[in-house]
Amino acid sequence: MATRVLQSSFSGLYRAAHTGRAKGRASAVIRGLSASNNRNREDSWFKSLFVRKVDPRKDAHSHLLAKKEDNNLYKIQFHNVKPECLEAYNTLCDQVLPSIHADSAYPCELVGTWNTWYGEQDQAVHLWRYRGGYPALTEVMNKLKNNKDFLEYRKERGKMLLSRRNQLLLEFSFWNEPVPRDGPNIYELRSYQLRPGTMIEWGNYWARAISYRQHNREAVGGFFSQIGNLYMVHHLWAYKDLQSREDTRNAAWQHEGWDEVVYYTVPLIQHMESRIMIPLKASPLQ
Repeated sequence: MATRVLQSSFSGLYRAAHTGRAKGRASAVIRGLSASNNRNREDSWFKSLFVRKVDPRKDAHSHLLAKKEDNNLYKIQFHNVKPECLEAYNTLCDQVLPSIHADSAYPCELVGTWNTWYGEQDQAVHLWRYRGGYPALTEVMNKLKNNKDFLEYRKERGKMLLSRRNQLLLEFSFWNEPVPRDGPNIYELRSYQLRPGTMIEWGNYWARAISYRQHNREAVGGFFSQIGNLYMVHHLWAYKDLQSREDTRNAAWQHEGWDEVVYYTVPLIQHMESRIMIPLKASPLQ
């Protein structure tokens, strides 16, 4: 814009000077434009002295965003199963996982276990909670090394899998803690890969947004990764069926402020994925 204005001004002045009518005026205008340009630069530099600088973080994101009173750690597992083995895999999980969940010697709980219905096919998703954080996780892992039933389960399971991966998660302080619920329900796991450095901003917006998504008890849990894929967020939702999911999500737009949350959080996302999941018989979340 400034370049076009200068070009236009110089072009007009050139024509005036060429006809001999305004040489003096041309010189004065040019000096005025030059002085104005210098003042703008000085003004911008002066204003930059008063721009607020962002203070460096004095604490880890996990300490700022996670619940502190219960010190829960979560593990989410994604198992890609050979298509011909999915039924046998589900039966095996229903036989073994509840026994670990029910044994008080293990400071862990099976939060939920599902098959993916829509999304990545022939996949199982398991969510565990370790009350006591990393020490509880270590205690469980050490005890399972001596659990013959679990070692046999892992051996049989290995024959059925194509691949597997996991993540360690913390739960957002403003989300519900997942608790068992009766069914039948379908569950949606929405996973967001955020741009590095945006987790605090995401948390600030969703601390307000979660109130818009509680009216039908659809909010189950919200988590962010500590180990595995970093800057990963998982939101877990429950619905009666796909139509109730559609209706509930559309209803959120009727709440003042929801559109603002979506507007400001979408640019924070690098990648997102949705899974619709069906609980297994052994899942406390039905």
